[in-house]
Order: sequence, then C-alpha cells, then structure tokens
Amino acid sequence: MLLFLSQVFLISLTGALAPGPVTTSAIAMGARNKFAGIFMALGHMAIELPLVIILMLGVKKFLESHGWQMIIGFVGGAFLIFLAVKMALEIKTIGIKQQKSKTDKPFFAGIILSGSNPYFPLWWIGVGFNLITGAKELGAMGFVILGVVHWFCDLVWLGFLSYASFTGTKVFGVKAQKIVLAACAAVLAVFAGKFIFGAAKIFFLYF
Repeated sequence: MLLFLSQVFLISLTGALAPGPVTTSAIAMGARNKFAGIFMALGHMAIELPLVIILMLGVKKFLESHGWQMIIGFVGGAFLIFLAVKMALEIKTIGIKQQKSKTDKPFFAGIILSGSNPYFPLWWIGVGFNLITGAKELGAMGFVILGVVHWFCDLVWLGFLSYASFTGTKVFGVKAQKIVLAACAAVLAVFAGKFIFGAAKIFFLYF
C-alpha cells in the first residue's frame, strides 16, 4: 500500500506540474484572486471524478476513439481561443473591482478547461488507467488513496500558483498584472492552436 501511495503521488505530481490551460488560467486569475487556483482545482476534480468512474466501468475504448479525440480537440481549441480573447480584452479593466467579481469564475473555468482539453482524458487512459488498475487490487482503500493523493497534488499546486501570482502582481502593481494576463492569453492561444491542429490531423488521417 505504501508503494502504491508513493506511485500515485509521484505520477499525480507529474500530471499536476505539466503546463496546460488550467495552470495558465490559475496564474491569470490568481493575479486578481489569490484563491482562484483552489476553486479551479475543485472544478477540475468535478470533471475528473466522472471520468475516473467511466474508466472503471470499462468505457476506455470509446474515449480512445479518433472521433471523440477530434471533437474534443476542435471544441477545446475554440474555447481556448474565446478565453484568450476574453483575457486580452480584460487587460484594460484591471484595477476595476466591479469587473473582477463579474468575470472571474475559477470553479467553472476549472470544469470547462479540463473537459475541453483533449490531453486530459488521454492522460487518464494512458498513465492514469494504470493507477486505477492498481487501486482495484487494493480494494476500497486503494481508490481512497488514489483520489485523496491525486487531488491533493492538484489542489496544492494550483493554489500555490494563484497565490504566488496574486502576491507577485500586488507587489509590482497594475502593470505586472497586465503583463501576466497578456502572457497567459498568448499561452492559451498557443494551446488552442495545438488542440485544433491535433484535431485537424486526426480528421485528415482517419476521416
């Protein structure tokens, strides 16, 4: 059980530390809300739990299908373009408290960004499925370890990113917040291009 716990921790940590739309948005929203990462992690968990249950029920082949990957890639890419444009437009509103409360919804962002990321289910199909198999061998306690340790890694990392972003931008002022938001918008645009390119590649190869 200790070996499995260590395995879950190390593998989950590599997944949490990998750069992606969720981590980028945690930094961007964290510039204005130090708790944004925690709420994003909770949104990420809300979409991740059903996915793990689906894999446990044996729907792995469906999630591996080229059609499903293509749809998620196009939808995810389109949403990231929308989010990148939205962030770019919000740069001029930085410092206006009324705008912050209306536009920042990190919990829902965590759900949508996770669900629209084609690499998210692929990680669970490939790497994560081995953790699910190991959890089955240990019974109920195995799944408790898997859930608690994996989501703890996400919660701590995203919470740290948003807090560090908030602290740093508050120290350096409004200009720093604008730079962070602009950089995050650019990164999301890059991920959008990557998602759409991958989906288009699947379309031309298999359809």
